[in-house]
Amino acid sequence: MTPNSPSESGADALDRAKLTELRTVLLKLHKTLLDMERRDYEREHGHVSTGELFRLVLDHQQFGWLHNISEFVVRLDETLAGEVPITSEDTRSAIGMARKLFVPSESGDAFQKRYFDAIQRDPAVVMEHAELARLFNSEPAEPSAT
Repeated sequence: MTPNSPSESGADALDRAKLTELRTVLLKLHKTLLDMERRDYEREHGHVSTGELFRLVLDHQQFGWLHNISEFVVRLDETLAGEVPITSEDTRSAIGMARKLFVPSESGDAFQKRYFDAIQRDPAVVMEHAELARLFNSEPAEPSAT
């Protein structure tokens, strides 16, 4: 297949759309989690301005666990902004990494534990997680390494 053939550009468009949808779902989830953490912080410390929130998100340990999501979205942005066509392997890889990261677990890594707690505490997080699960379920799972 030549680089500019219609079927390849169609495949790129489909994979680009899937990564864009993943990005959109993750941004909504990140916003919901950020709002939850802000409410918790403000309950203990009082109201914070938008500028103060920005500083807290960057520097305060309570918000640190959300950096994983920010970094993931940045990687998606870089892929989407690149000049190289997006392949189905790029899409499978990104969705596979997201599947592994967003496993709420009481016994998982630090992020997974915090994510589990967030799902237990906030119905809005449950709703956003359901949207992420819907996206995961629309894509075939990666084959297990044996």
